[in-house]
Amino acid sequence: MIDPTEPSRRDVLGGAVAAAAAGIAGAGLAGLPVRAAHAAAPPIGQQAAGFYRYAVGSFQVTVVNDGVSRMPITDGFVTNASKADVQAALTAVYMDPNVYAGPYNPIVINTGAKLVLVDTGTGEAAFKTSQGLNGRFLLNLAAAGIDPAAIDAVVLSHYHGDHINGLLRADGSLAFPNAEVLAPAREHAFWMDDGETSRAANPRVQDGAKNVRRVMSGEVSKRLRTYAWDKEVLPGITAVGTPGHTPGHTSLVVASGSGSIFVQGDVTHAPFLFARHPEWHFMLDVDPVQAEATRRKVYDRLVADRVLVQGFHYPFPALAHVEPSGTGYREVLVPWTSTL
Repeated sequence: MIDPTEPSRRDVLGGAVAAAAAGIAGAGLAGLPVRAAHAAAPPIGQQAAGFYRYAVGSFQVTVVNDGVSRMPITDGFVTNASKADVQAALTAVYMDPNVYAGPYNPIVINTGAKLVLVDTGTGEAAFKTSQGLNGRFLLNLAAAGIDPAAIDAVVLSHYHGDHINGLLRADGSLAFPNAEVLAPAREHAFWMDDGETSRAANPRVQDGAKNVRRVMSGEVSKRLRTYAWDKEVLPGITAVGTPGHTPGHTSLVVASGSGSIFVQGDVTHAPFLFARHPEWHFMLDVDPVQAEATRRKVYDRLVADRVLVQGFHYPFPALAHVEPSGTGYREVLVPWTSTL
């Protein structure tokens, strides 16, 4: 019978460990005294700079994060699904069901001959208005060691503000003073035509058009050149028409040697919503039916060809493969690597 007054083996071992720890704390290494540690330093409150590099053949791609948006989930956030359905989808991926958190991830492509920026983020002025939530592109670009004046060309996928506003600094001057600005011809024609924008069914187009006229004017317009689909915009960078989100929305195939990526712009926004549910119509889609058809066509191709996709609104660093999942698709993010 066990005597409850006798110390157990666990008690003896535990006491020995505690005594040893106390001795170490008192004596330190080689018998030196040790002072107790105090966690008196305040929290830093900032993340590391958001940039990430990888190679596509002989090209080097730098993903430069611009921050994130935070939009409340409301009725109409997805025009053909209920608020409850959207909240359930967010809950399923362990996210806040009441807020859409959408990252912004422009990329810089070093082709060896040119330094090419694809989309610009929300702009320097947004850093102040968002209290640092977004508008971080130029800060992270500097951290990545890239001078804005070294950018040779800015290729735009479409004319929504989070893709064009970064063309201007907070004071209205050019953010990339030596860059040519390349825009899809169909996109430019739509947003600069009062007749076309006034006929759009989506009421948000009118406000978008005002912003386009503000940004795509003055010094920006002097540097503007439009490009066509199914042709090289610049060597190694080919435009692919992916309309619906906007009439001239364009994706890019970036290819060098045996390497290639598909830069999808806003074919989907957050993949955990719009890749999982390609049938959902986002409130900013100008032609949601066409956007859905484009999304399915592009993602079927990405699955079949096993092509890497760079997603502007994917989780940073926003590079992934996609695979079928239920009636939609799922992103498989590329593992982070410290080498190129």
